[in-house]
Amino acid sequence: MKPLWDVVEVRPLPAWRLWLRFDNGETRLFDMTPLLDRAPFQRLRSPGVFEAAHVAWGTVAWPGNLDIAPETLYELSVPAPSDAAVTDNTPAS
Repeated sequence: MKPLWDVVEVRPLPAWRLWLRFDNGETRLFDMTPLLDRAPFQRLRSPGVFEAAHVAWGTVAWPGNLDIAPETLYELSVPAPSDAAVTDNTPAS
């Protein structure tokens, strides 16, 4: 069985990407683009909604009870470059 890692920090980035820190210390990048045409993720295209991403119960969530499983975030993400390479004005959650 694969270990399950909780998300402990998220930063929304341009181009529908999420910078994630997991409780195992790894930082990863997740591209939301492939999910944006699927219900219920279509509403993340609305201005300000995607940027409202925050950590709740070990995963990424948005207002309106929308979330995505932490194992999906981990398995479909790629290792992030060093923190210094992630430049964004969005405050960390």
